[in-house]
Parts: sequence; structure tokens; C-alpha cells
Amino acid sequence: MTEINSLDRFLGWLAVEQGRSERTIIAYRSDLVGYGKFLSETDVSMERATVADIERFVSRQRSGGKSPKSVARAIATLRVFHRFLVEEGVRIDDPMSMIEGVAVPKGIPKALSQDDVIRLLESVTGVDALAIRDQALLEFLYGTGARISEACGLRLSDLDMENSLVRLFGKGSKERIVPFGRQAHMALTRWLGPSGRPFVEPQQWARRDDADAVFLGVRGTRLTRQAAWGIVKKYAMRAGIKVDLSPHVLRHSCATHMLVNGADLRVVQELLGHASVTTTQVYTKVDNELLFAAYREAHPRARS
Repeated sequence: MTEINSLDRFLGWLAVEQGRSERTIIAYRSDLVGYGKFLSETDVSMERATVADIERFVSRQRSGGKSPKSVARAIATLRVFHRFLVEEGVRIDDPMSMIEGVAVPKGIPKALSQDDVIRLLESVTGVDALAIRDQALLEFLYGTGARISEACGLRLSDLDMENSLVRLFGKGSKERIVPFGRQAHMALTRWLGPSGRPFVEPQQWARRDDADAVFLGVRGTRLTRQAAWGIVKKYAMRAGIKVDLSPHVLRHSCATHMLVNGADLRVVQELLGHASVTTTQVYTKVDNELLFAAYREAHPRARS
């Protein structure tokens, strides 16, 4: 098996057997192409790289200004790749077993205040089809805590409007069923009604996948992640929200606000599709302002 074949087979294995998303596979490819180019400087193939070669690669990543998170991701990619080579019988040893990981500082996720979320959602004031779509998208992101990729990949068949449930496919195509509240239900109903989505539908669908998309772009194709980001940014500016708002901040806000208002950590874990509860626990480190507000609201001796 040549080096190129090893890489292609590995990426195919990620897609078919591991169910990794296209975005994840692109990231793996980028890391491994960079790794291969570095090794080629000394005429070493990825299939014959030693511990010393990998340590030099990691050192180059660090000295080249890569963030700890980027270096950690590259190391994680190499771990999976070299383990694959061993399992495929291409190598008998795994040099990554001798490589230490990189510590990545864990920051507390940013979250909007509940008042800011209301301002954001109320900033959509238009009555045209695209304004109706934008309202539905924002309500859906905050109401479900969905990732932007999950929202953009949503199909009509994934929605159960009668019971206010949605089927989401997270990392590794892992499926989960998530409820959504009354406001999101109303916004989605309006978007799927005569004044919303039908106005954006093209006379002829460019792709079969677009016809089943819940959220459509201006040209009647499935809404892209970039366009969804633009929608969130647009209304953040309109609402006068100063923080750097992204779709992921709405996911953080959904989780934080649920925990502040008494939701069980395990429930939020299931809602967000986290594989481990330790990932969800970071949301318990909410801002003091949120904690103090919740205390004043909930404690009987804190009220005037």
C-alpha cells in the first residue's frame, strides 16, 4: 500500500465505517497533507515515520505559531491515522504511543444573557419570506441548542410538528430526538406555511437534497453554514449586541439558560448530543451575573 493509497483508504474508512462528516474528513485530510509534506523534506514517508520524526513535526507546528488547539487536533489526527495503519497491517508499530498530547486551555463558553436573546429574537421584524425564515432559524437554534451544521442539514422528514420534536444528526452521524418549545414551533409553522418556504422554492430543484431541506437560501438551495452565520451576525448588529455572536453562542446560551433555570445536567447532555457529561459540565461555570440573577429570582429570602 503506497502512502497515497494509505491516506485515501484512511479517509474512506472515516467516511464509510466511522460515519464522520465531510467537514471532519476535510480537517483530517488537511492535517495529514501537512504532515506528509513535512516528512517529505527528509524523504520520509508517513508509513515509515519514527517517534523522532513526529516529535519534529509537532515542534514545527508549535514554533510555526499554531495554537495549542490546532496542535492538539493534529496530534489527535495522527493518533487515529497511525492506529489505522497498524490495524491494516501496514505497520507493526505505532509511533504515536510514545507521543504526549498538548494541553489546551479550557475556556468558559460565552453565553448571551436571557434579555439579549430576547432582543435578538425580537429584532426580526420583517414580514417577507426571508424574514420569516430568519426568525424560524434563530428560534430553532436557541430552542434546541442544535449545532449550525445540524440546522443546515435538517430535512423536512426530521420534523415532527405535531409533537414539537426534531431528529438531529450530530458528530459521527449520531442520532438524537430533541423537543422544541412553543415559540420555535410557531416560527417553524409560519416558515413552512404559505407565506414562508413556498415563496423561496424554485420552479425546478437543482438537487434532490434541496427539495427536502427545511431551511433554504435565496436561490432555493439548502441554506449553507456561511449564510446561516451571516443571518445570526445581521440580527446581532440590529439588536445592538456587542459580543462576537455566532450560531454556537446560541447553543451555549440554550445550555446555560436551561441549567440556570434548574434543568438536570444529564438532560442538557442528551439535548446537546454530548458523548460525555464532562463536556456538558463546562456550562455549569456560568457568569456570576446569571448566577446572582437566578439566586435573586429563586431564593425566598432574596426577594424584597
